[in-house]
Amino acid sequence: MTLTASPGTTDRDTADLAVDLDGVVKRYGPVTAVDGINLQIRPGEVVALLGPNGAGKTTTVDMLLGLAQPTEGNIRVYGRKPHDAVALGLVSAVMQTGGLLKDYTVEETVKLTAVLFGKPPSTVGEALDRAGIADIGKRLVGKCSGGQQQRLRFAMALLPDPELLILDEPTTGMDVGGRHDFWQAIRRDAAGGRTVIFATHYLEEADAYADRVVFVRRGQIVADGTASSVKALASGRTVRATLPGALEEDLRAIAGVDTAEVRGDTVYLHGRDTDSIARYLLTSTPARDLEITSRNLEEAFLTLTADDAGSTR
Repeated sequence: MTLTASPGTTDRDTADLAVDLDGVVKRYGPVTAVDGINLQIRPGEVVALLGPNGAGKTTTVDMLLGLAQPTEGNIRVYGRKPHDAVALGLVSAVMQTGGLLKDYTVEETVKLTAVLFGKPPSTVGEALDRAGIADIGKRLVGKCSGGQQQRLRFAMALLPDPELLILDEPTTGMDVGGRHDFWQAIRRDAAGGRTVIFATHYLEEADAYADRVVFVRRGQIVADGTASSVKALASGRTVRATLPGALEEDLRAIAGVDTAEVRGDTVYLHGRDTDSIARYLLTSTPARDLEITSRNLEEAFLTLTADDAGSTR
């Protein structure tokens, strides 16, 4: 059974939408990569697009950028066709690889991009500052780390001052501090009205920085809502307790337990009626240090996107 949360946007007033995907289908011969996606995003929202490899995320992003056309359905970006929105500078993208000349310096690369967009020289320093790479402006791109190159792509994407910023694994190669600084910059941009859609394998980033998370499986949206509402879809909580000598087969026999795991002296019991499970442990076993926790976003992701056949792009 497919579980879905209430999407963050439900009306059809496209004039007020940054992104509107209406019944979008994309087929490559006999393969259906995107299968009837409906997604509406308001200006200023930060939305995480998540799913296993082959779920249809890349195809969806390609259509938003005008690089592919839907087989069925309609896509509008700020009320325009994606290709037109990109041509007007309303959309920029930070992709994971490509697009950099290794023999140019960081500053030269941004200057060249500014010229291509017809932007004044003053925008170069601002973009470098906002991307956090002003101190390496004279460094050759080929000498930059993977994280620094991602920041460079971010600076280039900011030059046209886009309304919509699409990020594909934007913090790959960054250290923890770099990732934190990057997302603080993204949140500041969103507070100013910029819309952000990002795909990432760092689920803690989606949990911490996205207004909405959208799970895609087999080309379809299976969950759409705040991180907390999506986590609630993967129903059930976990009871953790210290119980030396416990056996998994005995724990699975407890009423209400769906799964049980033993790690040393600590047991983890997952089920829908965790109150009853906790009561049993406290009254019928020598369990101590008991704690009940909700599932995190990673566990919700694994639950809601399980059994993906990997047949889509």
